[in-house]
Amino acid sequence: MADKKSTEMNTASLKIQMLEPRATEKTYMEQAKRTYVFPVKRSMSKQAIKALVENEFNVKVTDVRTLIRDGKATKFSKGKHAYPGITHRQDKKYAYVTLAEGNTIKVFEEEKK
Repeated sequence: MADKKSTEMNTASLKIQMLEPRATEKTYMEQAKRTYVFPVKRSMSKQAIKALVENEFNVKVTDVRTLIRDGKATKFSKGKHAYPGITHRQDKKYAYVTLAEGNTIKVFEEEKK
């Protein structure tokens, strides 16, 4: 019961964030397998991602896979004679969402002539 409540809370609180699939060459190739890639918040669970995608796009989700990409290391300096240091950019989380047969999400707008 607690899991259902937390999923509903996550879905409601994250509804503010616009959920948009990534439009890259790699994700275009994944669409042939009915898989779409979404950048999501690190705190989101797979159940929350599934519920959010199903509500947002009116589709049936069969599988959700997530990954966290580590932030890139960047150098910084506090002046000409100060010792330079290294910091890291924020980590990013992506969700690979597979849809049921016959369901699609329009990502690449195609012009019809």
